[in-house]
Amino acid sequence: MSIDHVLMFRLTLYWNIKTVLFLLCPVWIIYEQVMIAALDCSRDDLAWTCLQELKRQFPGSQRVKRLAGMRLEALEKYEDASKQYDSILQDDPTNTAARKRKISILKAQGKSVEAIRELNEYLEQFVGDQEAWHELSELYINEHDYGKAAFCLEELMMTNPHNHLYCEQYAEVKYTQGGLENLELSRKYFAQALKLNNRNMRALFGLYMSASHIAASPKVNATVKKANVKYAAWATNQINRAYQVRYASCLL
Repeated sequence: MSIDHVLMFRLTLYWNIKTVLFLLCPVWIIYEQVMIAALDCSRDDLAWTCLQELKRQFPGSQRVKRLAGMRLEALEKYEDASKQYDSILQDDPTNTAARKRKISILKAQGKSVEAIRELNEYLEQFVGDQEAWHELSELYINEHDYGKAAFCLEELMMTNPHNHLYCEQYAEVKYTQGGLENLELSRKYFAQALKLNNRNMRALFGLYMSASHIAASPKVNATVKKANVKYAAWATNQINRAYQVRYASCLL
């Protein structure tokens, strides 16, 4: 939801929030969405208004308690927010949203090592949580632990083989690791990402970079060098064509 939507709701919510949203369905989901958007825009006054309405409608709701914790996070009251999530988990130890919010607090505090540990423990119980695997890969990348980041992305690709973004990110990690073997693997996954989505410009640049590095390596034979020069030239041509089309459309 954009900031324009937030401002629109802000002008009306103060006066008669129930009347304005009465005809919208489902009404309470909109309250929730507006509150989260308000937190993203640092509009605590609007977030507080929505939260109070939700509390009145759903007293004792774990979902509303989590929203209250998110507000505390936005105010950087991390200890209070963590206690709020602990309260939720005490009543329902399987509440995945509350557990992930606790991990987000560690990340916000710059405690990456602790966040990684907690996220690994979480994934031991909820191995199918794709969002958690992706977050863990990002944490490992931030810590420059590319081997473990690659493992997380491999898990994602196994469950989502047609997701071009996972292929692209895996290729980027392998490219960053370096070495001829990783560069060849990187080129293959950049190519796979392009096969799944031929408009993925990052994958196209990645294909050019990986193929160029392989072609320049003194460890490859003439056949491999020739093939990768060809791949790099093809990628260059596709990049130039894409920019020409975009430039032409801007002139119209």
